[in-house]
Amino acid sequence: TEAIGLYNLGQSCCLNSLLQVFLMNIHFTRILRRITVPSSPAQRRNNVPYQMLLLLEKMQCGKCKAVGPRDLAYCLSEHRVKLFVQHDAAQLFLTLWNLLKKQMKKPELVEELSDMYTIYMQEHLACQKCSFEIKSKSTMLTLPLPVLDASSHRLKTLDDCLQYFFHPEELTGQNMCFCQQCGRKTTFLQSMKLVHLPQTLTLHLKRFCFERSSRTHKLSHYLPFPQELDLREVLTEDQCQADDSEKATWQYELFAVVAHSGSTSCGHYCAYIHSLTDCQWYCFNDSEVCLVSWDDVKCTYGHSNLYWGETAYLLFYMKKHPQ
Repeated sequence: TEAIGLYNLGQSCCLNSLLQVFLMNIHFTRILRRITVPSSPAQRRNNVPYQMLLLLEKMQCGKCKAVGPRDLAYCLSEHRVKLFVQHDAAQLFLTLWNLLKKQMKKPELVEELSDMYTIYMQEHLACQKCSFEIKSKSTMLTLPLPVLDASSHRLKTLDDCLQYFFHPEELTGQNMCFCQQCGRKTTFLQSMKLVHLPQTLTLHLKRFCFERSSRTHKLSHYLPFPQELDLREVLTEDQCQADDSEKATWQYELFAVVAHSGSTSCGHYCAYIHSLTDCQWYCFNDSEVCLVSWDDVKCTYGHSNLYWGETAYLLFYMKKHPQ
């Protein structure tokens, strides 16, 4: 009935933030409560969905302000998720998701989990010399949105990032593709089109920039994102491969923000989550949980002069009118 924190076990802020985003999503916990309980103690210790369910019950039944995710962390370490190290939130989110899907035994639950988070795309490759086209389907857990364009200019809004991601790209020079019709390598136009969007849409703002020197630096510039997002208004007809009934569900409300503060080598994660039960924003900072306002969430937009300040890294949007 109230927001409960998670104790930091030692550089576990990234894991804690993602767990809160999963467990505060009542659509996800409805699936979690229907899992098959593993038969043996050893299987139960190593089953991620079951350990996540135990943690949820511990959080809901306990009277403490925070609980320790020790058993779940031990379970994850058995699946090669390192403890006591800094994680990248986007990578760890994918790891947790894959473990959940792999260990949920009921096919219908795996399907529901996929429907909840999976983005369906179609990739188009079109030869610029003839009419030859290649179309292939793909799925994604997150949309990895660049925050800089090809000329390293800053993209100013979330709409700009989405537009840039779906903008067709010409593959020339070393990136040319072999055209079966022309019988040689030619210039191709590559484009991505949206086919289906899930109940919970996850956007990954690519704020960690990898340089040729193998060093990483963080892009902390100001990048606002809205509380309400309508993909029909952001994307053009050419960027979608969906019918009107599908596009009618592409209206979203912001559910959670996983924010990063500090540098790439020494950073900290916390989560801002809009409770689906009392419709208020909370900040989950490990064991500390407090009520916050939308203005507090907007502080994660970033600021070029505040290198150590908080910047949004993962955005979780939830459908307003699911089918």
